[in-house]
Amino acid sequence: MGIQIPFRDRLSQGVILADGAMGTLLHSQGVPIDSCFDELNLSNPALVSEIHRAYLEAGAEIVETNTFGANRFKLGEHGLEGQVAAINRAAVSLARQAVEATSQPNRYVAGSVGPLGVRLAPFGRVPARQAYEAFCEQIAALCGADLLFLETFSDLLELAEAVRAARDVCPETPIVAEVTFTRDDRTLLGDTPQQVAETLAGLGVSAIGVNCSNGPAQIMRVIRAMQTVAPGLVYSAMPNAGWPEYVGGRVMYPAGPGYFAEYALALRAQGVTIIGGCCGTTPAHIAAMRAALDDPARTTAVLVGDVEAESTEDVGRPPAPSPLAQKIAHGDFVIAVEISPPRGIATEKVLRAAELLRSAGVDVLNVADTPMARMRMSPWAVSYLLQQQARIETVLHFPTRGRNLLRIQGDLLAAHALGVRNLFVVMGDPTHIGDYPEAADNYDIVPSGLVRLIKQNLNAGRDSAGNQIGQPTNFLVSCAVNLCAPDLDREVSVTRRKIENGADYLISQPIFDLDAYDRFVARYTDLYGTLSVPILVGLLPLYSARHASFLHNEVPGILIPEAIMARIEAAGEDAPQEGVRIAQELAHQLRQRAAGLYLMPQFGRYDLIAEIVESVRARVR
Repeated sequence: MGIQIPFRDRLSQGVILADGAMGTLLHSQGVPIDSCFDELNLSNPALVSEIHRAYLEAGAEIVETNTFGANRFKLGEHGLEGQVAAINRAAVSLARQAVEATSQPNRYVAGSVGPLGVRLAPFGRVPARQAYEAFCEQIAALCGADLLFLETFSDLLELAEAVRAARDVCPETPIVAEVTFTRDDRTLLGDTPQQVAETLAGLGVSAIGVNCSNGPAQIMRVIRAMQTVAPGLVYSAMPNAGWPEYVGGRVMYPAGPGYFAEYALALRAQGVTIIGGCCGTTPAHIAAMRAALDDPARTTAVLVGDVEAESTEDVGRPPAPSPLAQKIAHGDFVIAVEISPPRGIATEKVLRAAELLRSAGVDVLNVADTPMARMRMSPWAVSYLLQQQARIETVLHFPTRGRNLLRIQGDLLAAHALGVRNLFVVMGDPTHIGDYPEAADNYDIVPSGLVRLIKQNLNAGRDSAGNQIGQPTNFLVSCAVNLCAPDLDREVSVTRRKIENGADYLISQPIFDLDAYDRFVARYTDLYGTLSVPILVGLLPLYSARHASFLHNEVPGILIPEAIMARIEAAGEDAPQEGVRIAQELAHQLRQRAAGLYLMPQFGRYDLIAEIVESVRARVR
């Protein structure tokens, strides 16, 4: 290795090029997306070392350790909470060996520290002291690095605890503190670039900046805004390769090396000192940036579009994708539970049920709209209360039946304004089966048409007549699918139309035979190619033999195999628990097939649903 000067001294000598994504390359080498990347420091060090070498050969001056999620909380999801020190120390050693093997001068190891993966109080249950202790544990094992990258934080309180821990356990190590922003140029907790800059400036770290986020153009815009309130600081910028897209079951990033090369020059001109890449970037991106920065003839960037004209307050930019949208885009296994609004104005039971389900590990609650055409509280109000008071994300059931086109659009805008960004578009139950058979039952639009209106009009900033509505909506839209339809080809054709109109994912009716799922997917593939959207498969825990018989004989789309009917009948008084066991068995098998589960409680027994969810989450860990 060539001459090495202290990193703080290097900061004053011009732009420093960092590396790109670690996870992207590990996944491209066949590592499953849901595995523990950090543990590879112990089980496959050669693979991690090869990625470090590739980035150094591409011209990176900083390589980050493979420790983004190597804290006790995230490692605990894989049963590795006792390996924090070993995994982090091994990561530093691997990066150090790669740096020492290069002949280039001034190459540095950065200890990567990401968020804990849990919510801190007051937004979650983890107290600040516990977060501080977790950061201390990880960072103490990273003290052999030349600097620390505290990256991809969205909670400024959590980032402050990470900085405090770093100062206490590695007081001489320089710190770079980076925040990530959603597509509306806010953090997930709503902080603006200016607020972030003011907070980070008060932490007294060596450099502040932005990483991950949407892409180079957004990070350029955000840093400009940050510099308006904190102009004298050292800045870093490590963008994603554009906004991720879910294509053919894989997460893809659109921005190529040439685009990153132009933005390397633009960021340098903007006064950014540390420049690198995040998700989706590769050694090819870093090599292109290196070539552009080293070319004496390249002093300015030729960018597509007028970045100067963009504003963080642009009302034409859609809000950030919902957390559920991000989970689906990332390929997370999602667990949703259906919940019914109360018949009156009392919401305490619904809120208590939501808290129970959230604690069990449910991702989102689907709030039904007048199920079985029986009068209940508006699901908008319930969705809003659940998100505000129970702090769990919701999906609003949105039937087209009983609404004209004018009301539909007004209702959707109202829901969006209340923070409800996820929709389940359905036809709705006919009024003649419910409490008010004489109520109007007409409709102006079918579900597939409503999906098109939402995705192609409202999400583009227009109403159905083409009039501008100002800021676009950003709804995530799901639709129903019947995996057990008697006319499978017709159901596949209808599903195809929903997907073509923009459905983001599908929710199935409950199944009790996994062959139904396999048959549907196979038939869709035969007729139209790969099914391009994920399916949350419906599961319904049976409660008694009478309950199972009713469902099998009287509810369209539900078929219960004889073997399961026999198990429920034989269980006798233990039938509710046998129903849970059956659902758990199906859920574990669906982990290998589907994108998630859609659980439907029976008779208000949310406790039984919680048992199923906890079993699935425990198996994942």
